[in-house]
This record gives sequence, C-alpha cells and structure tokens, in this order.
Amino acid sequence: MDQTISNTTDNTIHRLSIQVSLNGLSFCTANEDNEILYLYEKDFGTYLSPEQTLKVIKDTFNTQTVLHKACSTVEVLYANDLYTFVPKALFSEVLLKEYLRYNVKILATDFITYDALEQHELITVYVPYANINNFFFDTYGSFTYKHISTVLADRLLTQEKHSETVKMFVHVSKKTFEIIVINKGKFVLGNTYIYQTKEDFLYYLLFTAEQLQLNPEEFELVFLGAITKDSELYNIAYTYIRNIRFGESNIRLKNPGMFPTFEPHQHYTLLNHF
Repeated sequence: MDQTISNTTDNTIHRLSIQVSLNGLSFCTANEDNEILYLYEKDFGTYLSPEQTLKVIKDTFNTQTVLHKACSTVEVLYANDLYTFVPKALFSEVLLKEYLRYNVKILATDFITYDALEQHELITVYVPYANINNFFFDTYGSFTYKHISTVLADRLLTQEKHSETVKMFVHVSKKTFEIIVINKGKFVLGNTYIYQTKEDFLYYLLFTAEQLQLNPEEFELVFLGAITKDSELYNIAYTYIRNIRFGESNIRLKNPGMFPTFEPHQHYTLLNHF
C-alpha cells in the first residue's frame, strides 16, 4: 500500500531523506528550516531481494515526480539487521568483517562500512545495499548514507545524556523492531529483531529485559515508529510492562493540517535526522 502526504508546490526540494528496507520504502522532503513538506511510504507486503527492492525503487522514482526536483542534500538510510555496534576504543577499520561474522550472515562479496558516532564513542558496522547505492549515485551524484540504528542511537543518546534512569526504546516497523537500551545516559544494548506475531514481539521485549536484569514493573519502555496505543503490540506489552509511553519528537510540519493522522513518534528515523 502506498501512502503519500504532500504540502508543497515548490519546484525545489531543499532536503531529501530516503529510507530503504527489503520490505518497504519511505521518503520525505524538508525545507531549509527543517519543516517537513512531503511524506511517502510504501509497504512491499513481503521481503524482497536487494535486486527486487531496487526494481521497486526505480518504479517509485518513475511515478513520484517530487523525486526528480532539485535537491540541496540527499541522505539514504538503510534499515536491516546486518549491523552491530562497536565501542570506539575497540574499533579498527581492518576488522569490519570480524565484527559482523558472529552476529550476521554475510557473503564474501558484501561491502561492509561503518558510521562513527563520535560524540558517543560508538561505531555502527553494517552492510548497505551496494546495488541501491549505485542507483542513488547515478541518480543524484553526491549523497550520504547511514544505517537507521546510527540515527536512533545518536538521537536517543543525545536526548538521554542527563538522564538518571534506565529506558528501553523500541522502534517498531512492520515485521522488525529495534531495541536501544540506555542506562543513565550510557549505551547498553542495540539490536534488531524480526517478529511475525505479537507473541514474538513480547518474547523479545521480555527476553531482553531479563538478560539485562530489568524489572518489568520498574523500567520505562518508550515506543517509537509504527505503533499506536490501540495496536495489539502495545496492548500485549502493557500486560507485562507497566511504564510505557510514546517517544517525543522535535520535528516540525510545514502545515500540520496536511498531516491529520500523523503522530510525533512515527517515522522517527526518517524524520529525526534533519
């Protein structure tokens, strides 16, 4: 299903953000004041290969004329589970494959790169999709790319730097979700989980809490992304975890009336790195 929200007739796109996964595609545009102008989301309905995903991206570019307008900056975010976090003190560029080999199934031909969160002394090592990168390079020339876990960790660690509590942040997408745990401003854990049912979802939440010795009656669970208070994921989590709230966002909409169903915690990674 395609979902599009638009609030611009300007011929110039000031900033473009594109988020790519193997089961969905989304993008948004913002002006120089970081006000969101246009938001688009496409759910593939299933997992595709990187080659099939590129075909969907090309088809989307053929139909979404807003993507053909002039851009001052283009940033691509990759959403997959082909990543790990490494403390900066333990990081070496020559060991990229070693960091992933025990956590991720990688091929000999996979291109591995990293994002540096210098302020937090943390490195995200990950596999982007090289064929999709090549398409964006051919389309836009200059662009930057990151892993969505980088955006999540950077934003949340900055937000929590003066916190005196422990929080589990859960960023929900269809079929996957990221968990970031921060204790008194310090990074504890970051991981992605694939789920099919609400029971799967609950299991990973409680398993993570148990492994970190977090009491479900005490720690705070903060939801981000594609989840609402009336969803089955929220309801089953609330059965076992008492302190739940939705995350906050400082994004600004150019005209909020054009985004009637939008909630601030949704599309968190796509919108919150401007």
